[in-house]
Amino acid sequence: MKKPKHQQTIKIPKSILYTAKVLESLSPKLATKFAIKLFTTPIRHKIPKREMEMEADSKQQLITITSIKKQVMMYKYGTSDKKVLLVHGWSGRGTQLVKIADELINLGYSTISFDAPAHGKAPGKTSNMTEFIATALQIEKEYGPFEFAIGHSLGGMTVMNAIKRGLNVKKAIIIGSGDIVKDIMDDFVLKIGLKPEISEQMRLRFENKIGETMDSFSTYIAAKEVAVPVLVIHDENDDDVPVSAAHHIYEHLRNGELMITKELGHRKILGDTKVIRKIASFIH
Repeated sequence: MKKPKHQQTIKIPKSILYTAKVLESLSPKLATKFAIKLFTTPIRHKIPKREMEMEADSKQQLITITSIKKQVMMYKYGTSDKKVLLVHGWSGRGTQLVKIADELINLGYSTISFDAPAHGKAPGKTSNMTEFIATALQIEKEYGPFEFAIGHSLGGMTVMNAIKRGLNVKKAIIIGSGDIVKDIMDDFVLKIGLKPEISEQMRLRFENKIGETMDSFSTYIAAKEVAVPVLVIHDENDDDVPVSAAHHIYEHLRNGELMITKELGHRKILGDTKVIRKIASFIH
């Protein structure tokens, strides 16, 4: 079966695969360090034309997230007092959910989004989900309240974990969200050609640093504690995050709704007319 054009998984450069193998043969400790560096370093992409209008019309402000001592770029889009929080995914930008943001403006809302640390216009080289969550919680405290929260990919995981930790919204929407942290790390280690033990070593290092288990950040775990209505949207041809993640998250929600699309992949889903229509009807 021929793959649709939109489903393009990122090819790992041969130099990275070679370096990973060499380091693993020399020392698992070095290989683990290398894997963590790769895992926490996002790729900055050039802003595409479709996001230029939101980029130009947003009020932008560099703010410091005190708990992590890092800066993020915040985007205020629209003028309504009824605000919606938008959270991009890994290697994304604060303007990435532009089509959804435009629809929300039409519906009488304004949006607040941000470039997470080391993303877009935010300074830094590395980041992780705990920093995304810290950012969402501080922005709510200082610039909220929010009617709703919408997150894509890692942003979906962020929204659910932020609600679990006190983010107060009436409803949430997660699109192409990841689920089990261990699965994500295992898949990453496999893609760069390292042994599963390296994933375990990464987990131990992260847990030692943050003082919480990595599993506690899995979306299905957060879903059990989220009481507000949650719309889970996912494409069955998503090559970045398997559609099984959406079904698993949905199963653990108290008040959930599920929309499965076809042939949209991981990113095209953000601009799909049916998806945007569904989001509009869900929040109303």
